[in-house]
Amino acid sequence: MKILVIEDDPSIADILRIGLRPDAHAVDIADNGNDGSFMARAYEYDVILLDHALPGKNGIMVCKDIRGLGKTTPIIFLSVTGDTELKVQALDNGADDYLTKPFSLSELKSRIRAVTRRPALLSSIELKVHDLSLNSQLHCATRNGRQIRLTKKEFALLEYMIRNKGIILSRAMLMEHVWSADSDPFSNTVEAHIRNLRKKINPHKTKYNLIANIPGHGYIIDTPERLSALNR
Repeated sequence: MKILVIEDDPSIADILRIGLRPDAHAVDIADNGNDGSFMARAYEYDVILLDHALPGKNGIMVCKDIRGLGKTTPIIFLSVTGDTELKVQALDNGADDYLTKPFSLSELKSRIRAVTRRPALLSSIELKVHDLSLNSQLHCATRNGRQIRLTKKEFALLEYMIRNKGIILSRAMLMEHVWSADSDPFSNTVEAHIRNLRKKINPHKTKYNLIANIPGHGYIIDTPERLSALNR
């Protein structure tokens, strides 16, 4: 998943970035409310972790900005205060959950799983394309029963593609959803990861290719039958 952390305390932001990385999440950081509001509205994220006491716009104002644009991205509100009035205000203005600081990383991860479980697509743990299976909870992939060893970034890329099976995904879309905002958009990292994925999914070239390159448009993952029909 791609997560936006809007947090002005650099130590907390670093803890979240480092702590969420092992789960193959791409994390962007905004250290003030103005930048956080812009990033949340301009880009697509799977979850937003939003501090309340921020320079510029506070968390409530950022929530209002995001919801005012019609975005339904799950928002977990973070605050040092457990004040009931602030909790009610945050939830009434679009937050999906409220977590009081200090919090444990394991609890935060549980809250993230809970808020992303609501949409049917994101709740799917077992994902499948033809004979390729992926378990998003166990972080493992198999093809026809054979385990495929993937790096964290390869896994995140494959998961995003399978969740969008049958859709042509542009290079920009893959960069936006799988890589953090500070990644070099001019590098060949997407192409290299796609190339590695295809080799690992079909190492001996004895099976159908499930990932296709659509020249000038991007990449798609689908069943051999549908890819064949697409190329006709």
